[in-house]
Amino acid sequence: MLSGDNLLCKSHYDILGVREDANYEEIRTSYRLAILNSHPDKLRTPEDSSADHESGSRFLEVQRAWEILSNPKLRAAYHSELQALRQDFVAAEDVCLEDMIVDVTGEVVELFCQCRCGDYYSIDSAELGEMGYRLVRDGSNISLNNGDALSSSVLLSCGSCSLQVRLLINGEIVLNSTDPL
Repeated sequence: MLSGDNLLCKSHYDILGVREDANYEEIRTSYRLAILNSHPDKLRTPEDSSADHESGSRFLEVQRAWEILSNPKLRAAYHSELQALRQDFVAAEDVCLEDMIVDVTGEVVELFCQCRCGDYYSIDSAELGEMGYRLVRDGSNISLNNGDALSSSVLLSCGSCSLQVRLLINGEIVLNSTDPL
């Protein structure tokens, strides 16, 4: 997943819900499920035309992702382009999850660190979940379970200024929460 001005942009891998190292069969299975769940004819309701547009857009995203990821040459080129795009992001600094402050509010776990301007960079458990990472709470400890997800990074924007940091996500780690869980 790539990040731009405070929003996360989904890659073709994210759209199909597969890891970047997924094999053809995994991609094909995910594509079939996604195409069935996003087909405009299946989701059409006569009274809601905005839903038709949204489901049509989702359907086209899934179709485009399949076209790229099912073709080995196009997939290789896309993967290289994705890696280059990740390298092109200019970040003020790199931050590890261990450097972030943990805030637990109900079911949501938010991780944040302070920017030079005084505001914060943040990411929450839902955003990490979309990337294939799961936060597991055990008492005052919160561990990041990456399942089969690879190490990755995401660009976080400050809430006030134009600075960005690259959050590095590597392996399984345990974070300490100061809040009672």
